[in-house]
Amino acid sequence: MKADIAVIDYGMGNLRSVSKAIEHVAPSASVVVTADPAVIAAAGRVVFPGQGAAPDCMREIDARGLRQAIVDAAHSKPFLGICMGMQVLFEHSEEGDTACLGILPGTVQRFPHEAMVDDRGAKLKVPHMGWNNVHQAMPHPLWTGIEEGERFYFVHSYFVQPAAPDIIAGFSHYPFPFTCAVASGSIFAVQFHPEKSQNAGLALLGNFVTWNPGEHAAACDVSGAACA
Repeated sequence: MKADIAVIDYGMGNLRSVSKAIEHVAPSASVVVTADPAVIAAAGRVVFPGQGAAPDCMREIDARGLRQAIVDAAHSKPFLGICMGMQVLFEHSEEGDTACLGILPGTVQRFPHEAMVDDRGAKLKVPHMGWNNVHQAMPHPLWTGIEEGERFYFVHSYFVQPAAPDIIAGFSHYPFPFTCAVASGSIFAVQFHPEKSQNAGLALLGNFVTWNPGEHAAACDVSGAACA
């Protein structure tokens, strides 16, 4: 089976919502939800969604023989990570003291209890759930047509701490700044849920299905822009 866009199924994630949102922005594309490493390897683009806990995510990835397929796809083709599909791209998560895929340098940390207070002294809930502003930390094709500070939908208790600041593509505040988007080579990954973020989320998904990382890198080389 040859798919234009493969949505990775490892038993965790809002797969139907993700695939339907992609079909909406790319009606002529073949979108396949799959746990088959061969289908993932043959796809033109890969989406890696997810929700739940990091230990369960990594266990299911390995149980289904998907680890190498994910690593290879992230290094070789347009690759979009969403929520847990962003977090496990990093080296380690505090959640369950979990070793992750190690594709990107850095760790995943829980929102610290002592810091979860707003500017009026009121306690903030964890998980961070609902709409929040996303600030663009670098120019990137996936931000095309999306206003700086646009609101996206979040549901998470952990956030990534990249070891390389130059891969940070976006950040939000809860109550302190935290990384909510990263970009490196053919990878773009977000903590928020574009499939639940109405027009802004559909714009990001639409940008992904037309994104050519090679052209982006060449444009950055020519312009001298801060790109990742």
